Amino acid sequence: MSRAKVAIIGSGNIGTDLMFKVIRTSRSLEVAAMAGIDPRSDGLARARRLGVATTSEGVEGLIGMPGFDDVSVVLDATSARVHCHNEAALRPYGKRLVDLTPAAIGPYVVPAVNLDLHLAAGDVANVNMVTCGGQATVPIVAAVSRLAPVRYAEIVASIASKSAGPGTRANIDEFTETTARALEVVGGARRGKAVIVLNPAEPPLIMRDTVYCLVEECDQGAVAASVKEMVAEVSAYVPGYRLKQEVQFRPVTSGDPLADLGGEGLLVSVFLEVEGAAHYLPAYAGNLDIMTSAALRVAERMASR
Repeated sequence: MSRAKVAIIGSGNIGTDLMFKVIRTSRSLEVAAMAGIDPRSDGLARARRLGVATTSEGVEGLIGMPGFDDVSVVLDATSARVHCHNEAALRPYGKRLVDLTPAAIGPYVVPAVNLDLHLAAGDVANVNMVTCGGQATVPIVAAVSRLAPVRYAEIVASIASKSAGPGTRANIDEFTETTARALEVVGGARRGKAVIVLNPAEPPLIMRDTVYCLVEECDQGAVAASVKEMVAEVSAYVPGYRLKQEVQFRPVTSGDPLADLGGEGLLVSVFLEVEGAAHYLPAYAGNLDIMTSAALRVAERMASR
């Protein structure tokens, strides 16, 4: 069976891990090219050794490569600022873009929550993968909100500092803003807040995510079951995604500081961890693995359409 051709822009950690995921795990995609800006980058060197065509001239170099016309989907693993330039350069060519930066030019997509809706609507010219924290936590907020209106959602994403490269560090502001917005737009929360912690512990710890949802009184058993069902859906494409412990519930009454954020009700607390598949990056870099895994799922579904 012929495979759809994809191109990757960005030869850093995320782009390189994405390349290995496509090569090792995808039955429907083929990496046709990788574009970077540093001819000495490890990612471009590895791509060449694997027989993947490369360019160190960025998106302009990609557009000029033989076979570019055959590329169905372009995956952008650069930065929010660079993606804006890349999107403008690629727009005349009608390529579908999967944006792994927080640029958010296109709609937010979290595969387990709303990918089918965007595919059905044909709204896939440029889709945004939110952030690593968004991919990990938005599904949980959505799982709670489908049973009980979420007045306030707050997430804390803790990642190993060693897994936060220059791109991640340069996009910290975009991370918090984009993730908080996705908790509302995709997750269904009335109000969202996101916090990221770069953990310097040695040896490095895997990604941990805490999700707090303030809701009205509800069927606690049904909410816990909904969360577990959503975790199973996400782990279908991110095998290292799992609950750290049982879903917790705590009453919020008048005088509780949380009541100032959304009134009295019930606080739902969900504790997650994300272990990477170690295709290229270390297993502790679950924050990067969940992004590449989610992007791969989106690209495969795009190509199948």
